Amino acid sequence: MPTEIKQAAVIGSGVMGSQIAAHIANTGVPVLFLDIVPKDAADRSMLAKGALEKLMQDEAAFVHPDNAKLITPGNIEDDFGKLKNVDWIVEAVKEDPQIKNDLFKIIDAARKLGSIVSSNTSTIPLSVLIGDQSEAFERDFLITHFFNPVRGMRLLELVTGPKSRADAIEIIRDFCDRYLGKSIVLCNDTPGFIANRLEFFFIQSAVNAAIDLDLTVEEADEVCGKLMGVPRTGVFGLLDLIGIDLLPLIGRSLVKALPPDDPYCKLYREPPLFQKMCADGSMGRKGKGGFYRIQKTGVGEIKESINLRTGAYALSKDMHPQTVIAAGNNLHALCDLQDKIGQFAWRVLSETLCYAFELVPATVADITAVDDAMRLGYAWKYGPFELIDQVGTGWLAARLAGESRPRPEFLRNTVDKTFYRTGNNRREFMTVEGAYAPVRRAKGVLLLSDVKRVGQPVASNDSASLWDIGDGVLCLEFTTKANAINAGVLAMIKRTIDGISESRNRWKGLVIYNEGENFSVGADLAFFREQIKNADWREIERLIKEGQALFHALRFAPFPTVSATSGMGLDSGCEIALHSSAVQAYTETSLGLVDANVGLIPGLGGCAQMLGRAFDVQKRQGSTVPPVSQVFETISAAKMSKSAAEARELGYLRPTDGITMNRDRLLYDAKQKVLELAKGYKPPEQWPIVLTGASGRSALDLTIESLREQGKASPHDVTVWKALAGVLCGDESSLPGPGIEEKVMEFECRAFMKLIRTPETFARIEYMLEKGKPLKN
Repeated sequence: MPTEIKQAAVIGSGVMGSQIAAHIANTGVPVLFLDIVPKDAADRSMLAKGALEKLMQDEAAFVHPDNAKLITPGNIEDDFGKLKNVDWIVEAVKEDPQIKNDLFKIIDAARKLGSIVSSNTSTIPLSVLIGDQSEAFERDFLITHFFNPVRGMRLLELVTGPKSRADAIEIIRDFCDRYLGKSIVLCNDTPGFIANRLEFFFIQSAVNAAIDLDLTVEEADEVCGKLMGVPRTGVFGLLDLIGIDLLPLIGRSLVKALPPDDPYCKLYREPPLFQKMCADGSMGRKGKGGFYRIQKTGVGEIKESINLRTGAYALSKDMHPQTVIAAGNNLHALCDLQDKIGQFAWRVLSETLCYAFELVPATVADITAVDDAMRLGYAWKYGPFELIDQVGTGWLAARLAGESRPRPEFLRNTVDKTFYRTGNNRREFMTVEGAYAPVRRAKGVLLLSDVKRVGQPVASNDSASLWDIGDGVLCLEFTTKANAINAGVLAMIKRTIDGISESRNRWKGLVIYNEGENFSVGADLAFFREQIKNADWREIERLIKEGQALFHALRFAPFPTVSATSGMGLDSGCEIALHSSAVQAYTETSLGLVDANVGLIPGLGGCAQMLGRAFDVQKRQGSTVPPVSQVFETISAAKMSKSAAEARELGYLRPTDGITMNRDRLLYDAKQKVLELAKGYKPPEQWPIVLTGASGRSALDLTIESLREQGKASPHDVTVWKALAGVLCGDESSLPGPGIEEKVMEFECRAFMKLIRTPETFARIEYMLEKGKPLKN
């Protein structure tokens, strides 16, 4: 019996099969990728080969392009014999039980004993899929329901049967958790499982109510979006994104599989407009447009939206009804509005929240699984039971009773209580029996949100907080907008360095981490804009020098620091990672010194750290690429990694830095790295930097001139790049030896202050703040 996944196979080269194959390859596991043989095909493996070619063109499929080499395309007639070498076989063919059942018989005959087989079905119960398969197959079979896009969506619904062997379940659960980065939700064998069943109920409820109450698609999406903690696409925007034809496909499947008295069956409709749109090819973004469409005119592109009753298109208007604005973010006030907006909000919210009770315990054991599924599978800000806590169990029960609508028994038993609470120094949830139990975390999962619920910070200010995460390790959390680095963050860094250094070994080290969307987007550009307007150059220079000194002190502190990065770590956010003893990066980490986009160079030691790493690689590995040229290319081009694997290739991460596939395990992994480093920790030595002076600058000037002649450099690019060249090359007095990093930082500060005084840099900063993209001037 296999105890780990050393080789996998994916059968079915459609969208989901392709993405699953790519993401398994992202773990370093080889993948056999098979599909049928098309009739009269010259190349019998053309389907799998074509799908692999598309994957290689999709920048979002692989964490590193080289991972595509781990996928071997083939076909199910000529290559089925290769399944005998495979530990895990994933079926991802058409959602048809008979097609899947026939395929399983062929797989069963070809696979090795004990290999695990799973289906990526989204709605078909396991009991239907298993059919009349052999007992051995039934023991090795389960459902792994991935969500689209596979790399980006963290939810995996795992469905097992009564005969599924425990070790097979554990092998897949562990692999998908640790290596594929999935949060696993165990589901009972019921139609639609959790996320799809509740999400499509929510969508159907909103569609019905919008048509009945004569709302525009903009009004419906405004209410069923941010106001309810749902992604900004709302309902109709989401249908355009996933394909309008998917609603009837999923709906019919659920109606066929669910009991006739299930609320979904009573709710389900197929509006004639939807049928007409699908017949016309207006299935959303994959067709000619959908509820929204882009039309080209003589004056440019315009956005149109459809009338849900007439089917006619008109100019789309972003709707912010005054009633919604008046309600603010208060769902009580929104649902109490005495107009069609209020009626719509209450109807959709109440129907969806009540339906969530149908899933517990029939589909999952407790409410935490439902909430996790909706947050991770459909990016809801709150799961349905968390949302009920937001509005109040008593309020929901009272409104339902006032309308003589049935109240779920679980809700009746919970009135005047909450589904979640903080008790006994932990987060607890209400069980179906009415008692409270601790929210369970898998071994190796540590969430800062849990720490914050039950404790107080060791220190805090308006920009950052310091938390005790146990075992003598502190966690520094940035709390600014987008976790930008400002004076408050720097003040907390100083307080942290001093506090740990003077603690007499009470604290072993530090993790820099947060659970926001981004690690840090860099310096607060709005601050720089205001200081430039006021011509307060002294304040800017003071902040730069203070930041340099603090980052330098962090690098050479007598304790280890680990930056636990996720999302974007840009500019000074990247620089703090560069100065850390180590980095533990979530695989979806984008690091980059992109200061050139706003007419600047890295100002907090980034140039020195990138130079030091490049010279260190040359010294240890004998690299043929000149370190100065390598660093110049990376910084001048504002290169940003698309993943942690690419960050390592660009030099933002070192080979010794760690990569965590599961976001929920990042803080724990970083803490363990601190504890390991703390054993006999010694601060690092200075980097072996050699400044090349005038000769180096001359070489880089030739490169810059060449780019200018080719039209690849704007006038201000030339100015910025020449300033960068001066920093990286230094002058003849800058000899190797003690203080070389500080010398480079002196050049950084000087060049930074010169650039920030230019009107062109100010224009780039303003443009970035207003447009969110670089200005080429």
